[in-house]
Amino acid sequence: MTSSGFIDRLKTGLWYENPGLVQLLGLCPVLAVTSSFVNGLGLGIATLVVLVASNGLVSATRRWIRAEIRIPIYVLIIASLVTCIELIFKAWFPSLDRSLGIFIPLIVTNCAIVARAEIFAARNPVGASLADGFVMGSGFAILLMAIGAFRELLGQGSLFARMDMLLGGEPMRGLVITDGGWLLAILPPGAFFSLALAIAAKNAIDRRRRKKLKRAMPRRTRRPAR
Repeated sequence: MTSSGFIDRLKTGLWYENPGLVQLLGLCPVLAVTSSFVNGLGLGIATLVVLVASNGLVSATRRWIRAEIRIPIYVLIIASLVTCIELIFKAWFPSLDRSLGIFIPLIVTNCAIVARAEIFAARNPVGASLADGFVMGSGFAILLMAIGAFRELLGQGSLFARMDMLLGGEPMRGLVITDGGWLLAILPPGAFFSLALAIAAKNAIDRRRRKKLKRAMPRRTRRPAR
């Protein structure tokens, strides 16, 4: 894949076909664990690693997977990878593992991962599949981190608190912006409101961009006078 092709794929994964923002896949972890930035970062990294590895394995073995059993094989590959990630979290990041709870094992049921295996990895070579997993996983992880940071800022008045769960060391307070916060932001309704605001903001940006393109199009197509 050329550098321009990778940049196009990166734009697609981060913006135009973002799994959580556009395709609305994997909404359970997006809504459940994004009460803080570190939770979104931890689950985002785990999902990214699983998505890249599963895409690569599915692409490498696609010639030997029969069509009748392809979905169970995909789930088996993803479940094996998730088990490895879960053991790593339990061994090296126990506090973050307890904070994320059941949502690390539930990566197995993330529709975004199975969808990329079926739609892209099963039809493309290994290199392109790895790149696709990276850009789609990055888009999903960035969404988790953005919503987590937004909810943490509104709900707790801080940013990057408890990063020690990922980095180790003494408990970290992060950047304390205010002494209090809006409790609703870190409760379940706050997750729905935050995602809705993110989707609305993206749609507004896309709408404004389309209007600019429409205004500029007649100028580009206008022929110079002779």
